[in-house]
Amino acid sequence: MNALPTFTTLGSGPTVLMLHGIGGGHLAFAPQVETLAGAGYRAVAWDMPGYGHSAPIEPYTFKGLAQCCIDLIDALQCDSVTLVGHSMGGMVAQEVIARRPDRVNRLVLAGTSAAFGRTTDGRQADAWAQRFIAERTAPLDAGKTMADVARQVVPRMVGPGALPEGLRLAEHCMGGVPAATYRRALDCLVTFDRQAQLRDIRVPTLLIGGEFDRVAAPSVMKQMTETIPNARYTELKGIGHLMNLEAPELFDGLLLDFLVEPAPGLAVDLH
Repeated sequence: MNALPTFTTLGSGPTVLMLHGIGGGHLAFAPQVETLAGAGYRAVAWDMPGYGHSAPIEPYTFKGLAQCCIDLIDALQCDSVTLVGHSMGGMVAQEVIARRPDRVNRLVLAGTSAAFGRTTDGRQADAWAQRFIAERTAPLDAGKTMADVARQVVPRMVGPGALPEGLRLAEHCMGGVPAATYRRALDCLVTFDRQAQLRDIRVPTLLIGGEFDRVAAPSVMKQMTETIPNARYTELKGIGHLMNLEAPELFDGLLLDFLVEPAPGLAVDLH
């Protein structure tokens, strides 16, 4: 059994578990942890295996990452959680709900997709994936640090309306990711494909996109929304891929509103 991943938690109430992206860590959800705790929720943000003080797993696969997340849900001793996944964390969230739908009561997918790239020809997809990995690891191969990578990558991922403080926190998070973990996460990322399972997601689902997101395009997220039975899509104007840090107040407002919405099919007793 894998060691339990490390996490931060604040507040008490219904559990909201937040899963960060490839350049993140638990601090990537720091604004949301504070907001949710203040609103009466138990806010939990994990360090994905290999991040922060969480031990890496072998092999580094979505199956293994999902199992670590399920183990954490078990350790939190709650029947089910609201899962909030950003980017790669949104892929882990999809993997978790595909494997253990009973442990998730609501789902928030931000800046993510149901598959990495569009695959029609296997060989072309493999070549594209290898180019993607090579482009992102080239600075490390050239002797740059993850802090150098963060200073280069983060400004390209955000929109014109991004909060400067959010960018600084994003760079801090990405700069602290171990280079070995970043490489393994990239290799894992390009294997993801849960397109066929989207129609099986039965919980209320909120998809949040950024107008200027070039990593998980709004058009891709809209397509996901059309496939998931009980889903809706909201787009943040002027915002890019790192939406929860670029526009934390807007993001948190969407999240809080979604959490208090009555589940579909529940009649309100007026008597």
